[in-house]
Amino acid sequence: MKEVLKSYKYRIEPNAEQKILLNKHFGSVRYVYNYFLNERKNQYRETKKSDNYVAQANKLTKLKKEENTIWLKEINSQTLQQTLKNLEAAYLNFFRGNAEFPSFKSKRSKNSFRVPQYITVEEGKIRVPKFNDGIKLVKHREFKGEIRQCTFSKDCRNQYFVSILVATTHEQLPQTGKSVGVDLGIKDFAITSDGTKYKNHRYTKRYERELKVAQQHLSRKQKASHQSERQRLKVARIHEKISNSRKDTLHKISTKLVRSYDLICLEDLNVKGMVKNHKLAKHISDCGWSMFVSMLEYKINWNDKQIVRINRFFPSSKTCNKCGWIKTDLKLDDREWVCESCGCEHDRDVNAAKNILTEGISLLSSGTGEYTDGDDVSRSNTLLSVKSEAPESLAQG
Repeated sequence: MKEVLKSYKYRIEPNAEQKILLNKHFGSVRYVYNYFLNERKNQYRETKKSDNYVAQANKLTKLKKEENTIWLKEINSQTLQQTLKNLEAAYLNFFRGNAEFPSFKSKRSKNSFRVPQYITVEEGKIRVPKFNDGIKLVKHREFKGEIRQCTFSKDCRNQYFVSILVATTHEQLPQTGKSVGVDLGIKDFAITSDGTKYKNHRYTKRYERELKVAQQHLSRKQKASHQSERQRLKVARIHEKISNSRKDTLHKISTKLVRSYDLICLEDLNVKGMVKNHKLAKHISDCGWSMFVSMLEYKINWNDKQIVRINRFFPSSKTCNKCGWIKTDLKLDDREWVCESCGCEHDRDVNAAKNILTEGISLLSSGTGEYTDGDDVSRSNTLLSVKSEAPESLAQG
């Protein structure tokens, strides 16, 4: 058993009055974030310095007393303070090289706000400050543990959700003593060193025609009309179907790999750079490689197993896994090739997975690789940050 943080996402059914208050929270959080981000940018432009969280928290108290912004008093004060902490974290991540410079939030971006404490779930309702009567919770599964915080959100279909972060114990999977190399691709989503191939379902392509027709109908509707809103929700429903289908598949594959192997080796792919190839950008984005790796990382961490990520420039596909000879003229459409040194016939992807496993074990044994072992994080060529809790957008409890 291991102490971990798990996020449980539930749909909520607020009444009309609660919907208004939730939307006020979404708007106020966005306003406070943008207001103090703009202030920081102006301060730095003029003095080359800007306020930290403590200074801005003091200014927030004064802002709530001003006549033009007195409506901020309707909002949970800790939620507004948490917004300033999020802004501070965004700046720290930027200066540490982990993220881009913070940008302003728009109404079209994700609507969400966080409640850090005073949260109770009982009698089918969740109670937080400003919502003392409780919001109806569609509790499709139970959770055990101490509630640490919760995040309310609204999706593009105007559905409301809450993600509850819980400190709980996780029953770890048994050790298998097995290792595997994984090559991520487009033709097949994942290929393992033992020859298993996981199909790429291409969900975007599967629903492409349905989505195209729905978007065409939307473009013909009068903007801001009732019919336009109904059609927009139909388009959003298709996008949601694609997203949920992809996420479900990635969870199943990542769970199976973590359940079957103690050591997983894979390439550190530069997905952001790869999508600049406009011929393959849609197919690469549809795969969800980054989300898959994130799922692997937190599930491996929960179960005290290991993941090794090798250098993205390692020629895994071109190298013969038997003798080490490198076929320098290997093309992307060459799915099978024969080693000119030893005569061994190779399936391109399986060969790559075998080489990834060999290189991963070599890096791990030499201590120069990038790997995660339980709660420990080592680094080589790039930074790898692994937390003991699952991201709220990924965790399924």
